[in-house]
Amino acid sequence: MEYDKTSKESILEYSSNLRGKTFGELDRFERLKNKKNKGALGHVIEESYFGYDINSDSNPDFLVAGIELKVTPFKVNKNKTISAKERLVLNVIDYSEEYKHDFYDSSFWHKSKLLLLVFYQWKENVNPKDYIIEDILLYEFDEDDLAVIKNDWEIIVNKIKEGKAHEISESDTSYLAACTKGKNKESVRIQPFSEIPAKQRAFSLKSGYMTQVLRKHFGQENQNRASILSGTRKTIEQVLEERFAPYYGMSKDEIADKLEVNIYSKKGTLMKNYVQILSSAILGLKDTNIDDIEEFEKANIKLKTIRIENDGHIKEHMSFKNFKYTEIIKEEWENSELRSMFEEQKYLFVVFKFDQNNVLRLEKIKLWNMPSSVLDKELRETWEETVRVINEGIEITVKGKKRYDNLPGATFNKVCHVRPHASTSNDTYPLPQGGEHVRKCFWLDRRYVESIIR
Repeated sequence: MEYDKTSKESILEYSSNLRGKTFGELDRFERLKNKKNKGALGHVIEESYFGYDINSDSNPDFLVAGIELKVTPFKVNKNKTISAKERLVLNVIDYSEEYKHDFYDSSFWHKSKLLLLVFYQWKENVNPKDYIIEDILLYEFDEDDLAVIKNDWEIIVNKIKEGKAHEISESDTSYLAACTKGKNKESVRIQPFSEIPAKQRAFSLKSGYMTQVLRKHFGQENQNRASILSGTRKTIEQVLEERFAPYYGMSKDEIADKLEVNIYSKKGTLMKNYVQILSSAILGLKDTNIDDIEEFEKANIKLKTIRIENDGHIKEHMSFKNFKYTEIIKEEWENSELRSMFEEQKYLFVVFKFDQNNVLRLEKIKLWNMPSSVLDKELRETWEETVRVINEGIEITVKGKKRYDNLPGATFNKVCHVRPHASTSNDTYPLPQGGEHVRKCFWLDRRYVESIIR
C-alpha cells in the first residue's frame, strides 16, 4: 500500500485512485460474497485498498492523521438530482462514558471531526460488486454547522444524564442524530442513571444533512436555497425564536404590511400558502420558498400551520401523507414509513389564533418532534390496528348518506387515527382483496396537537 497513513495529503492522494473503480475490482478478500454483511462495501475499502484490519476501534481509522474513513451511497432521483440514500452512521454511543466528557473531548469528535468520504452510486437491482465509486471528499464541518452539531450532541448527552437514554429519538436533534444500531430491537445497553435498558444507538449524520454535503460537492446546490444561520454561530431554535418573536400578537395583515409582502390573490382571496409567505418574509427570505431553506433541508424540518379558534381550541385534525392499502401491509412497524417519518422528522408549528374580534394573529412558533414514548405506543397501536383491519378486509357500513369503515377513527386513541384524505369519494386506492377504497392517511388528533401547543 503505497501511501503514508500518518499524512493527510498522502492519504487523500492515494484515495483519488478509487474514482471509477468498482467494488468487485477491489475485493481481494471476497468480502462481497457474504450477502448478509451490511458493512461489506466499507470492509472492501478498508481491508483490500487501504490495507488495515477491520476493527471497531474508538479511534479514527488513520489515528495520527486524525481521519475517519466512511463509505456512503447516493441515489439519482427522477429529476436527475442526487440525494443521500441513507444517514451516515458513525460511532456507537457508550451511555456509561459519553456523558463524562465535553463536546471537544467526546467520542464523536475524537473519531469524526475529519471524515474521508467515499461516494458510490446506489442502483436498484444492481449487484454491489458493480457499484462504481464516483468520488472522494475529505470533509470538515464548517463553523455554522458545528454550532448546530454541538447543540445536538448536548441534547443527546443531557438525555443520558437525565436517565432517559431509552427515550432518545432521531428527531430530537437537527443534524447529528442518535440512530438505532444493532441486529434487532433486542440490541440494548445499560444506562448509568436509570435501570431501564436503552436501545443501542450510534451517532449519525442525518440523510438530509448528507444530501446537502453531496449536492454541494457535486455542484448540484439548489440555486434558490438560502441560509438563516450563515455567520450567526447559533442554533436553528435560537434563530427561529429571534426572528418570529417580534411579530407575536400581530395579525396576518399587519405582518404582511410591515414586511411588504402580498398574501392575497388578484381576486382578493387569501392565498392558501400565506403562512409560508409570511414565514419566509419573517426569516428575511421574501423570495425563498420555506422548503428551500438550507437548514430546513439538512434537519428535515417541515412547516405545519395551526389555527386556534377564539374559544381556545383547534378545529381540525392534522393530516399527513396518504398510505396505499396494498403497500402498508407489507411493512414491519420498525421500518414502516409512518414510524420513519416521525422518528426522523421535526415540525415547525406556526400557530395563529383568532382574537375576540375574530382577527387571526400570530400566537407563537414551536419546533416539535414526536417523543419516542408516543411513537412506539399510541402511534404504533394505530398503525398495527390499521394493518390488521386491511389484512382482514375493511368492513363498510352506510348510515343515511354517510359511509363508515372499521379503520381506527377519532375515538381509537387520543393521538392518532385514520380518516379520508381525498378530493372526492372517487379518489381511491386498490385493496389487497380486490376492489377500491377511498384514499386515507394518518392524522394527529386535534386534542393531541392542542396538548403539544400548550
